[in-house]
Amino acid sequence: MKVLLLEEMENLGEAGEIVDVKDGYGRNFLIPRGLAKMATDGVVKAWQEERRQASRKLSKAKDDAEALAKEMASVEVVVFVKVGEENRIFGSVSPVHVAEGLAKHGIEADRRKITMGDDIKHTGVYTASVKIHPEVVAEVKVRVEPEPAAA
Repeated sequence: MKVLLLEEMENLGEAGEIVDVKDGYGRNFLIPRGLAKMATDGVVKAWQEERRQASRKLSKAKDDAEALAKEMASVEVVVFVKVGEENRIFGSVSPVHVAEGLAKHGIEADRRKITMGDDIKHTGVYTASVKIHPEVVAEVKVRVEPEPAAA
């Protein structure tokens, strides 16, 4: 019996491969568990079309992420913090602060996907990395300044 594998199976093959298996193994194990389908012409063509469309969607998502990365490169996030002696800040600037600053510029970013090189403990300009897509990482300038004095 020829089946189209829907998932990678150890000792059988990769997803999308057509393999020859014993009738009982295909009918009683692979097909009922959704691991494979009978390899008819219609099923194979549908699988190829589905893969082609998925590839196109991934390509579009990557292009959108690259455009967003270019936009983020031109953005500078300004974070105001309380400072003490020698421009040392109380606490540190975290990815949450960067995400809030990006939101002010109309860019939504998940705080869990923002990484910063070191702990920011002094005022100055730093760089944060934002993972937008598995293959696209954007760099954002973060300017840390002291809070303006109350009038």
